[in-house]
Amino acid sequence: MMSIGSMALAPLGLGPVGPAMHIPDGYMSVPVAIAGWVVTVGVVAYAARRAEREISDRAVPLMGVMAAFIFATQMMNFPVAGGTSGHLLGGALAAILLGPWAAVIVMAAVVGLQALMFQDGGLVVMGLNIANMGILTIFAGYFVYRFLAGVIPGRVGALAASFVAAWASVVIGSAVVAVELALSGASPLGVALPAMIGVHALIGVGEGLITLAAVSFIRATNPGLVPTPGLAPAGLNGAAR
Repeated sequence: MMSIGSMALAPLGLGPVGPAMHIPDGYMSVPVAIAGWVVTVGVVAYAARRAEREISDRAVPLMGVMAAFIFATQMMNFPVAGGTSGHLLGGALAAILLGPWAAVIVMAAVVGLQALMFQDGGLVVMGLNIANMGILTIFAGYFVYRFLAGVIPGRVGALAASFVAAWASVVIGSAVVAVELALSGASPLGVALPAMIGVHALIGVGEGLITLAAVSFIRATNPGLVPTPGLAPAGLNGAAR
């Protein structure tokens, strides 16, 4: 994740450095946590309806493979400056390969299972974690990728766009979490925002490199899975049923 657990929050004076990687209970106010649940439930429900209409049966195994890959890679941390560590979020990667609505379902499943099985993040703020790490990063990464890949055509454009989209998704997500911390009264925005963005700008580089490597590998082995901007990923169109 963007390290929004005690490791990333330690510089803000909000907790000791520790192994938590997702927002734990107690950092966000109840109204902010409820808002996260409202957003998550609404978006996931809409994504499920869109997926039912637009995604072919052939795409379901691909969604499962993507969920398993992101789940596994999120368990592997890479070091960042100042004793902080991070790991792949995967929202941008899922959005690039699956499209945003299928990606929402995948990321909701991954983040939810991590909270329920491994206590990665609190249960009260699980909706907020899904919104931050899944929904927000998916749409931020998706639109950045579509724009850049449309401006810079070809393989170079797709790879550059995947790196920038993944990096931007992490940084944008961290900025939103800083706002949530401020709204919760946990830390002033002037303190939280630069601290969160500073750490996650570095974590985003790791996210970008992993995403770039994955997109590059898939383009080399199965280029149809990396869609042309404006088109649905191969095999996801409901007309293929």
